[in-house]
Amino acid sequence: MSKTDAPTHAPAASAAGAPERMRASIPTRRAFSEALVQYGETNADFWVLESDIGKSTYTYLFGEAYPDRYYNLGIAELGTFATAAGIASSGRSVVVAGYGVFITMRALEAIRSFIAYPNLDVKILSSHGGITAAIDGVTHQATEDIGTMSAIPGMRVLCPSDTASARACVETSFSVHGPVFTRLMRDPLFDIYSSGETFPFGESKTVRTGSDVTIVSYGDIVFQALEAAEQLATTGTSAEVIDLYSIKPYDRDGVLRSIRKTGALVVAENHQARNGVGYELAHLSLTEHPVPFRNLGLQDTFAESGAYQSLIEKYGISAHHIVEAANEVVAAK
Repeated sequence: MSKTDAPTHAPAASAAGAPERMRASIPTRRAFSEALVQYGETNADFWVLESDIGKSTYTYLFGEAYPDRYYNLGIAELGTFATAAGIASSGRSVVVAGYGVFITMRALEAIRSFIAYPNLDVKILSSHGGITAAIDGVTHQATEDIGTMSAIPGMRVLCPSDTASARACVETSFSVHGPVFTRLMRDPLFDIYSSGETFPFGESKTVRTGSDVTIVSYGDIVFQALEAAEQLATTGTSAEVIDLYSIKPYDRDGVLRSIRKTGALVVAENHQARNGVGYELAHLSLTEHPVPFRNLGLQDTFAESGAYQSLIEKYGISAHHIVEAANEVVAAK
């Protein structure tokens, strides 16, 4: 499938200004890699490295287009990132692709000490974020990656939710010097953004406006948040949904504006509840504008291998869990 096969028209607006969800035809991991190929047409200064899973991350597309700028270093993530640090130290930008669980564990020392500490220009394509790895099992489910990467000084963290935002995050990543971690998904879900929309660092997207409760999410759970908002509307509760695609830095002012308006906050994320976005926004609320709050994520547990929808239901981050949490915080007001 070429990069022109995915939907590129702007989705029609639905209730409360929310975008219509359309079934995605490709996963965000492929969308990001396709955009890398396109970006490589005008930027010949970066190389792409991967650890023997180029067919899965779709970085093989870059290798086919630019074979002299693409290197498979084998199943050795630590060595791959150490190599990236060496290349970047000479002034060349590098993209490194892999699965999130191996990037953020096997290669963590190289990322922290050899890349982030000297502020080298390495961009990370991290696939299979959270339990979107689904049937690949717990060994491939990166449910601690946002907390790990966000804690590294100087690391920027992005998590697009659909085709257009994943493609845009390539240009966003290269808009700054230094390390950037982009979390991507295993399977295609939905598309909500139009082609050409920009996703700058430190901003967010209000994908549905509301007045009673703010629901903040990112990546795949944005779609669960939108579904929850629709369900809440049938019972008279108006939910505002924020896609916090830029996790570090995040849109502090945008979140504050929303919770000052709604007076209640729910964070739902495909990640451990501990040390995720929920902890960051709980701190923001407590120090700036306390409101009733619920934090939905994996509750100090590993997941298991299974169908994606069944997993997010079991681990409490599906639409109906978000509805329950929203009703609780609205009642607490």
